[in-house]
Amino acid sequence: MIGNLEWSTLQQLWWLIVSVVGSLFVFLTFVQGGQTLIWTLAADESEKTLIVNSIGRKWELTFTTLVLFGGAFYASFPLFYASSFGGAYWVWIAILFTFVMQAVSYEYRRKPANVLGQRTYEIFMFINGSLGILLIGAAIGTFFTGSNFTLNDYNLVRWTHPLRGLEAAFSLFNLSLGLFLVFLARVLGALYLANNLGHQSLVERLKKSSFINLLLALPFLLFVLVRLVMMDGYAVDPGDGSVSLVAGKYLQNLFEMPLVLGLLLIGLVLVVSGVALNRFSASVRGIWPAGVGTVLTCLALFSLAGFNDTSFYPSKADLGSSLTIYNASSSHYTLTMMSYVAIAVPFVLAYIAWVWRQMDSQKLTAEEVAADSKSY
Repeated sequence: MIGNLEWSTLQQLWWLIVSVVGSLFVFLTFVQGGQTLIWTLAADESEKTLIVNSIGRKWELTFTTLVLFGGAFYASFPLFYASSFGGAYWVWIAILFTFVMQAVSYEYRRKPANVLGQRTYEIFMFINGSLGILLIGAAIGTFFTGSNFTLNDYNLVRWTHPLRGLEAAFSLFNLSLGLFLVFLARVLGALYLANNLGHQSLVERLKKSSFINLLLALPFLLFVLVRLVMMDGYAVDPGDGSVSLVAGKYLQNLFEMPLVLGLLLIGLVLVVSGVALNRFSASVRGIWPAGVGTVLTCLALFSLAGFNDTSFYPSKADLGSSLTIYNASSSHYTLTMMSYVAIAVPFVLAYIAWVWRQMDSQKLTAEEVAADSKSY
């Protein structure tokens, strides 16, 4: 029974749940990646509208999953929510603003006599797919590089940098992770569109684009992985909960958690296999192995950051203020009640998968979009 689980077990369980939601969000950023391809791949206005309407059928899923990710963190690890969202508020405001721009763009892009014009809303979509994802990557990078905050005895947050979280984008590691996610989103966007569109010439361009963007993503991925195994990590003493810098901590985590190492390697192989499947064969189903690979890779990164006595939100200003899944979590009662609710999640995911299959059961064509008076 869930109610009989130890508090530490529930804390680890909820870090896993939050990690899965975050990993699913990264997969769903194929919507943002597709938005950045509008100008580079569409040969004319009809192709541009075709791309927008294909990814437009899924944009709410990405936005909702981002909100769910934040909500799950708030409920399960409220001290992280208070520290990051309460201290690094400029970076989170910037991220949320780009997603608001996205929502407005889909709603008003082709509305008659809209004030800003269609091109402006397409620029908003590009900003969401590039700057928005870059900042999310930089924010995730702070799980490994640390942030500039302190907590007093009453857990009052004091941020020690005037940029309030935006400084994360000036770290080479964080910036590289952000750029990798930008190009990964473009890879996933091209793969999804190739699978969803009934437009042969555009699909051929999309298949080439997924391969090119994978090549562009690889240098940033390699830098992140090399830096990750070489950098000092924030280790937690299981006895007293104190945090200290340990050389090669994340490399140590990989060796001590072989399952995580396996997830990372399998995930990366699946992403590459999905792109290769589309690029070097007639298949357009590369989005599925690449999507699963994306989820597994991100799940491995979240696991490296939080499990095996590691601080998932370290403080560069005061090591004693660093957050772990043990000192940042909700109470045993709260986590227990939330776990009972989480039992319904697989059923919700099954419903989403069924609806997705119904929506994408037939290829989307330019003729269908032109005939739809409510198209984006």
